[in-house]
Amino acid sequence: MFNNQYSFQMNTWQFIQNKLSASFDVILLYVLESKGSSPGRQGFNMAVAADSDFFGTIGGGIMEHKFVEMAWAKLKDQSNSTGLYRQVHDKAAAKNQSGMICSGEQTIFLYHVQQHDLPHIHSLINSLQQNKNGTLQLTQDGITFSEKVAAQDFCFQQKSETEFLLLEKTGYKNRLHIIGGGHCALAFSRLMREMDFYITVYDEREGLNTMEQNEYAHEKKIIHSYSDLHSMIEPGENVYVVIMTFGYRPDDMAVRALMGKQFRYIGLLGSKKKIEKMFAEYRQENMDEGILKNIHSPVGVQIKSQTTAEIAVSIAAEIIAVKNKDQ
Repeated sequence: MFNNQYSFQMNTWQFIQNKLSASFDVILLYVLESKGSSPGRQGFNMAVAADSDFFGTIGGGIMEHKFVEMAWAKLKDQSNSTGLYRQVHDKAAAKNQSGMICSGEQTIFLYHVQQHDLPHIHSLINSLQQNKNGTLQLTQDGITFSEKVAAQDFCFQQKSETEFLLLEKTGYKNRLHIIGGGHCALAFSRLMREMDFYITVYDEREGLNTMEQNEYAHEKKIIHSYSDLHSMIEPGENVYVVIMTFGYRPDDMAVRALMGKQFRYIGLLGSKKKIEKMFAEYRQENMDEGILKNIHSPVGVQIKSQTTAEIAVSIAAEIIAVKNKDQ
C-alpha cells in the first residue's frame, strides 16, 4: 500500500523468493559501499530474473542498465555470476567508469541466488512483515539472516578483491514518535510514512477523528497522561520525537516527561511566543540549558508554513537534514 523505501526493500526480497519458487534463476545486485555523490547508496539492491523480469534499483541511469544487461547475459550462458564491481562515476577515471558523471563511487555485489538461500530469505521477509529488526549478512558465499539485531545500520569489510563481509540492520532503521494526534500529526504521518521511519502517534483523547483517520502510523496509542511518555519512549541514536499536542499544558507535560533523554532529534511545534514563555519557566526552574538548546523550537525549517501540509514538509525537511548530517 505504501511505496516507501522500507516496503521497496521488502518487495525486492519477495520478488527473489517468488522467482526462485517458480524455478527461475535470479541474480541479486546489492550496493555494498558508496562514497561521495553516488546515486546508489549503501543497501540499495535489485534482482534480475531469468524470465527477463527485474525489480529494485542500484542507482539508475546507464550504470544500472549495464548491470541489468550483464546479469541477464550471465543467466543466459550460465557463466560465473558472483563478483564485486567497483563503479566510479567520473568519465575521467582511469578504470571502472560507470558511464555516469555525478561523481562518487559505489561497490556492487552480483550474486546468483541459490536454493539453499531460500530459508534465510523467507526468514528475512517474515521479520520485515512483522516490523522487526534483524541482521542480513552477505558474503561472497551467499545470504544469511539472523533475528539478532545488528549494532549499526551497516558494517562493510572488504578482506580481499573477492572476499568481504556486509552486515545490514534490517527493518525500520529509525523510530519517529509523534506526540499529539491532531491534524498536523495526520499530515506529518502521511509524509513520513514514505520514508524509513517506524511511526508511533500518542494522544490523550479517546475517539479523536484525526487519530481514527491516521492509517499512516504503524502504532496509535491513547494514553492516560502525557507524563506517562517518560516510561514509554526509549532514548536512542535513531529515535526522533516531535511534540505537537493541542495546547500549552500538554506540550509542557510532554517536554517534562522526555527531559534529559538522549534522542537524535526532538522538536516542539508552536508559536515563537509560546515557546519563549515555556522556556523562560524552565530557566526559572534552573533546568539544564544544554537540554533546552537540543530542542528544535519552533520546530521545522522556517518557510512560513501556513497549512498542515506545509508544516509537515518543514518538519520533515529538518529531520532529514539531521538524519543525513554525517552521510
